[in-house]
Amino acid sequence: MVGPIRPQFVLFGSSIVQLSYSDEGWGAILADIYARKADVLLRGYNGWTSRHALQVLDQVFPKDAAVQPSLVIVYFGGNDSMRSHPSAVSPQVPLPEYVENMRNIAIHLKSLSEKTRIIFLSAPPVNGAKIREIYSDAMAKVRTNESCQQYSEACLELCREMDIKAIDLWTAIQKKDGWATACFTDGIHFSAEGSKIVVKEIMKVLREADWEPSLHWKSLPIEFEQVFVPEAEFREILDEKTILKLSEANFLRQMKWE
Repeated sequence: MVGPIRPQFVLFGSSIVQLSYSDEGWGAILADIYARKADVLLRGYNGWTSRHALQVLDQVFPKDAAVQPSLVIVYFGGNDSMRSHPSAVSPQVPLPEYVENMRNIAIHLKSLSEKTRIIFLSAPPVNGAKIREIYSDAMAKVRTNESCQQYSEACLELCREMDIKAIDLWTAIQKKDGWATACFTDGIHFSAEGSKIVVKEIMKVLREADWEPSLHWKSLPIEFEQVFVPEAEFREILDEKTILKLSEANFLRQMKWE
């Protein structure tokens, strides 16, 4: 293991998680915000549903691990919501089963540690026209905004019942003007603009949560002494204003997500 040991933030889910380090994705942004403060670990699996997740919970989150995550952000729902259709193969998980799967995922994560915090992301909307253009007409028929809304609402209701922090991505994404084209690369997966919305929603939860200790980036200690002044050889080629900009660059990146 690489040390020192930092708080671990685990992103667990389907392709929206797997791709979150790509194209200025939300996972990459979180890793940048928490540089020198927490390790952001990716456990994303393209095409998976909550049914797949249940099968590997003990492997991804073993209860006997020496170090348990401080935060787990979970996303399943989009693939679960895909409707059956004669012309397309669908991984659909019926809504009642989806709810029970998510309930069991939450129960397992809560059992890891008293300090393990959980955030569920609900299913976001989709751009059916873009899905039809990039994939097929059959895919657009099985992955619909209506079904995503149903699974999103079910996820949020479960979170209220279990007292779990939740982010309503179905609503948050649609608040942006032109969301259908701006927030997706292919009608399903997030563009850089979509990822920014996800990060802002996550940071809002972390800022407002009454967790002890707080997991907001401002509350976590920075690892090792912060060095603000470049080495002597750089001072000869950089003026004082540029040095100040370099020393504050990471802080300013963090501040915009406050």
